[in-house]
Amino acid sequence: MESFDVIVVGGGPAGMMAAGHAAEYGRRVLLLEKNRRLGQKLELTGGGRCNITNAEFDTRRFLSHFGEATQFLFSPFSRFAVQDTFDFFAGRGLPLMVEEERKRAFPQTEKSTDVIDSLEAYLREGDVDIQFGTMVKRLLIEDGAIAGVETNRGPFRAESVVLATGGAAYKETGSTGEAFDWLRAAGHAVAEASPDIVPLRVREPWVKELSGTSLEPMEIVFTAANGERVAKKGKLLFTHFGISGPLILNSAHEVKRLLQQGPVPATIDLFPGLQVNETDRRVLEVFDANKNKLVRNVVKLLAPAGMGSALAALLPEELQEKQVNRATQDDRKTIVQTMKALPLTVTGTMGYDWAVVCDGGVPLTEIDTRTMASRIHPNLFIVGDLLHISRPSGGYSLQLCWTTGWVAGESA
Repeated sequence: MESFDVIVVGGGPAGMMAAGHAAEYGRRVLLLEKNRRLGQKLELTGGGRCNITNAEFDTRRFLSHFGEATQFLFSPFSRFAVQDTFDFFAGRGLPLMVEEERKRAFPQTEKSTDVIDSLEAYLREGDVDIQFGTMVKRLLIEDGAIAGVETNRGPFRAESVVLATGGAAYKETGSTGEAFDWLRAAGHAVAEASPDIVPLRVREPWVKELSGTSLEPMEIVFTAANGERVAKKGKLLFTHFGISGPLILNSAHEVKRLLQQGPVPATIDLFPGLQVNETDRRVLEVFDANKNKLVRNVVKLLAPAGMGSALAALLPEELQEKQVNRATQDDRKTIVQTMKALPLTVTGTMGYDWAVVCDGGVPLTEIDTRTMASRIHPNLFIVGDLLHISRPSGGYSLQLCWTTGWVAGESA
């Protein structure tokens, strides 16, 4: 049975960072990856551009996006935070650039494959032993302590084991959540995984007919059966199944909770920067310039690009066919109300296969976040998406991987 100082299970961002950093300390490291190459999920992030982090350099502000987990994360982020990520990749010949919108940071080359290449070089420099096509079956536990892992290629022993397999999002990349079973067997509580940053499914056919159309800026308001409301502003994308885009992905965690009460009615404000009276004034101006046309044709001039036909179809048929010069003040009110509160109904999320991130995993109360070690097994380190942490899209998940991987690699 071959022995190592450190075994890292999972060749994603957290796993590569942990393995490379452990090797910097002279540790003999084995990295086990079930796929035929490293970083398959990383390759997909940011639409192939790799949203490495979010350029919020104030750690307290950055961590304010992590909800209840915030209090546990100050320690690891005091050792490796956003600026450290910038410095790490720049120092490896891959400087980052920042998009003003949402402060998302990407490699200047805008290629996720360059990020993977950089991390692979990091592993080679440390002589990390990488074994592909190796599936871990369970953790080896001897006399109550972690002794290594059992795989399809037999057992491997180690002084420390770092679990970096990812959660249950993007299953096609190998993140199938099996590590949760190993962790339960090792005595850890594991919160059930559920899609967290995920598109939403809607009931109305008109939404699906707008597939590919995006709106920005706009506001959407979700209202649960008990009257609880969630309001968000940003960019929305219509799809063949419902709605997506940054605004929706970052609302999904809260909407998922509202869905526990049943389908969630929502309204879209196409012009959140205008008050109702200002929107009515805009309608009146367009009507005055098109008095002899039908309302359905003139409404298309009022709607955001790509929305004209859908907006017209949501009006009463009688109003659609009315000439503008015959439209009443109440007719205008109907049009304004429709533009300021376009109705739709959310029936669910798109599930694991569409999720960018799933929550669930080991609660941080069971992790010593100064080292990322298990409080049950001090030589077992748990990082990245295996931790029960909710966070938004926009670079926050990858930064969590860089930080927890770095700290675990230093401590393992």
